Amino acid sequence: MIIRNFMPGEEEALRGVFVSSVHDLAAKFYTPEQINAWAPIAYDRQEWASKLARLRPFVAVSEGQVVGYADLQGPGYIDHFFVSGRFAGRGVGNALMGHICGVAARRGISELSADVSLSAEPFFSKHGFVVVERQTVAVAGVELANARMCKALRHQMG
Repeated sequence: MIIRNFMPGEEEALRGVFVSSVHDLAAKFYTPEQINAWAPIAYDRQEWASKLARLRPFVAVSEGQVVGYADLQGPGYIDHFFVSGRFAGRGVGNALMGHICGVAARRGISELSADVSLSAEPFFSKHGFVVVERQTVAVAGVELANARMCKALRHQMG
């Protein structure tokens, strides 16, 4: 598996990962109405492409196939972190998290944060994140529970 920077033209592949992750992995934690509001099958392609251009995600590729993606914003905020449902439990998330932590160290970021779905909370906890706030967010007029999670980073000096 390799982790590399997003390339224009991969928008549809990343949308497939996003939809698969939400519909396949989060469905045990959210209602069908919540899942469909969060990751609707019909979507605005231009809006999605613009979002990915802003996020500048890292892309996980295994055997030539895009299997996950995640981003790291300037202040250490992870906005998107998604693994295809077909590749869950195969180390994709671990590889992406390792990459994010390495990039954060190079950028001198001292803390990571993310608004994490109920389905992703155990994964983030395993990687040293702690819940700092339970929250409810509205997506397309539908409320979803999630958690603000943070992780302090300790970088080696010298």
